[in-house]
Amino acid sequence: MLTRISRGTIAYAHDLVMAAAAFVVSIYLRVGDIVLFYPTELLIQGTVTFTLIAAIIFRVMGLYRGVWRYASLNELLAVTRAATLVILVFLAVMFMWTRLDGLPRSLPFINWFVLIALLGGPRFLYRLYRDGRIELHRDRQGLQRIPVLLVGSGDGAELFIRAVSRQRGGAYQVVGIVAERNITRVGRIIHGIEVIGTVDEMAAVVGRLAERGRRPQRLVLTDERTDGARVRQLLEEAHALGMTLARIPSLTDFKADIEEKVEIKPIAVEDLLGRPQMPLDRDAMAGLIAGRRVLVTGAGGSIGSELVRQVCGFGPAQVVLLDNSEYHLYQIDLEVGEKHPALARQAVIADVRDRARLDSLMAETRPELVFHAAALKHVPLVEINPFEGLMTNVIGTANVAEACRAAGVAVMVLISSDKAVNPTNVMGATKRIAEQVCQSLDLERGANGGTRFVTVRFGNVLGSTGSVVPLFQRQLAGGGPLTITDPEMTRYFMTIREAVELVLEASALGAAKAEHAGRIFVLEMGQPVKILDLARQMIRLAGLRPDIDVKIEVVGLRPGEKLYEELFHSGEALVATEYAGVMAAAPRTADADEIRRTVKTLAEACRRADADTVAAIVRTLVPEYRGPAVPEKAAAQ
Repeated sequence: MLTRISRGTIAYAHDLVMAAAAFVVSIYLRVGDIVLFYPTELLIQGTVTFTLIAAIIFRVMGLYRGVWRYASLNELLAVTRAATLVILVFLAVMFMWTRLDGLPRSLPFINWFVLIALLGGPRFLYRLYRDGRIELHRDRQGLQRIPVLLVGSGDGAELFIRAVSRQRGGAYQVVGIVAERNITRVGRIIHGIEVIGTVDEMAAVVGRLAERGRRPQRLVLTDERTDGARVRQLLEEAHALGMTLARIPSLTDFKADIEEKVEIKPIAVEDLLGRPQMPLDRDAMAGLIAGRRVLVTGAGGSIGSELVRQVCGFGPAQVVLLDNSEYHLYQIDLEVGEKHPALARQAVIADVRDRARLDSLMAETRPELVFHAAALKHVPLVEINPFEGLMTNVIGTANVAEACRAAGVAVMVLISSDKAVNPTNVMGATKRIAEQVCQSLDLERGANGGTRFVTVRFGNVLGSTGSVVPLFQRQLAGGGPLTITDPEMTRYFMTIREAVELVLEASALGAAKAEHAGRIFVLEMGQPVKILDLARQMIRLAGLRPDIDVKIEVVGLRPGEKLYEELFHSGEALVATEYAGVMAAAPRTADADEIRRTVKTLAEACRRADADTVAAIVRTLVPEYRGPAVPEKAAAQ
């Protein structure tokens, strides 16, 4: 295979040959057959001089930094500039040498056009060949390419068609386009491919293509902004029409010419459930984090680790990673070290239940910002281990909050859950009490200053520990069946990345606005999704048929589960904030001193495994709780 240097040398030699030929051809075009009687000495002198000048100018002007395969208007302009300079310098040299004696006055103009044609023509012919516009090599190979129908007639579709056409022996053949946003493009042509109809006419479009013998096998999304609801709809339509659904690579991959071989990507679960990107105030996030010492509890967990990643991206002065899992802490510490080697960091094995350890750690590291993500959150496990759930989620939160207050931390952020609203399980009740702890301390702060306590509540996070998506993926890998608890169960979903971005945005808002004291920031989660529909869609994404290739079994509600989740309580009046996707709920808590005394009593009862006292305290603090405070099995233990 030729190296870049040898290819550049060949291109350079080609251009010098073309320069010499251009001078001779220009003389012939000017004088015709008389060229046979043209003074040989003058012809050789002119040709050699012209070629030497071209050799110097072509090299100096960098004509060989470009790649012929991607020759475009920029390369044509570069060739034009070089040809113009060669002609001007040649005229100057010949004037000083011969006073232009024997050279026709029209020769420079003819030579200029001929030189541009001989330099630029081969470049663009080569690109046409490599782009596949000249299809001879494909016909000889007789390759079977997968026919695809593109959704969207914008930049993504144009770049994908161009990228596919450049490939020798590509895997895909674009047979048509359906418009999604810009329906005025129906009937237009993009690189030889027709925009046949709109997304709403999908069945008719596929039918027309089938009549032409070009029935598509895959439906390919070309717009990165397509929201989850639209993706779910397209998945259903594709399945009904016998197609699979995929999406193009990121547009940045095309623009950077990263991939020699373009491969469409399968639709991910995040595409089904995701929503359009919320506008984010990154300046406010940077103002909250940049240059500050930050501590993250539960740093090795799914939410905690993403918090660490995004926090590190805003340039903190130091990051302290706290977790009671050695393995998970090791993983996130290793990742931070690789991506941010210059960032001061400290990995700490500790349990939020240990108040003395927290006090010592905060005195040593002096954090200014604390994100509290440590929690037990698996509903059935906490249901049968209620004392552990209360000790970690309630007592642990109180320990972190009081330690922050004692150490003069500027802001503490509690990560809460929609299960804290009208809870039917122990986990939800523990998170609601944790919310009250932080709310009461934030209200107590008042005008005296001190630590701000910000509480952020959101629903299910895709891929987080204990969520339904990893369960379905594992069951699919095993051949099924997929198990759901009830056909009517719905849940709110959000990607981990989006959830943490909104947590940071809400944290910046809560820390900056005194009028939000004691309020809970509720992340707007979009429309709830039926778990049954999610199971069917994941089966289709795997290229299988629900209820035929993979069964779906209804196993009944697990202990503490609800059919429907809620994001706020009826007693929490919601107010809009200046950030899209973030709402603020009015405070609903008791006096801070009363909460302290109650939490202390709760901790003592948990250590004694005093089920009756624990049940009474939980129902006092969370009167709307609709489940058993301590299940009989746990109480018996």
